[in-house]
Amino acid sequence: MALVHYDEGLTMREARALYFEVNRFGADGGYGDAWVDFKLGPLPVPFPNTRARVRAVRYHDLHHVLTGYDTNAIGEFEIAAWELGAGCKGFVAAWQLNLGGLFAGLLSAPRRTVRAFFRGRRSESLYGRPFEELLDREVGELRREMRVDERSSSGSGPAALDVLWLALASLAGLVVGVLGFATALVVAPIGIVNLALRRHRARSAAEAGA
Repeated sequence: MALVHYDEGLTMREARALYFEVNRFGADGGYGDAWVDFKLGPLPVPFPNTRARVRAVRYHDLHHVLTGYDTNAIGEFEIAAWELGAGCKGFVAAWQLNLGGLFAGLLSAPRRTVRAFFRGRRSESLYGRPFEELLDREVGELRREMRVDERSSSGSGPAALDVLWLALASLAGLVVGVLGFATALVVAPIGIVNLALRRHRARSAAEAGA
């Protein structure tokens, strides 16, 4: 998936619509789907699209637009680290998903993941802010307000507190990641059956339309 530049003059509503279109998420971003897929290698492992996840992912999608992180695997690890650094407030689903993403990112792309985390420490997330009001704001205005591109003024690298917070988040991510991987292995057979059913329905629909 190619990265998209979202013009700073767009409203967040307009930018989000473009984000949905480019990533083929559907008009509502998939928020109304009963299940979502977690990719365990090439195998899609479905899990329930809970209200808590939808509540968090609405902000998560806006963060993609504002930070520029991709929606591929590495990009998701980066934005997970960024959100942890910036803070997820009272969004439990975001903490859980992002800790698992941080763990995976440290294993697969450690430098990019750590860099994203420290970038988040200099930024502010949108979690907890009135959502509908955010959609009417301009992209550039929110980027500046959230300080998503702010650089460290000291020039001496991250502060000791930032490093400590990364260490604690990494330990928590290890626990969440191991538990999540074990759960994925248990439900993987569901993914195999689900994938087979989807392919069967797709073939049937293609044959019916032929």
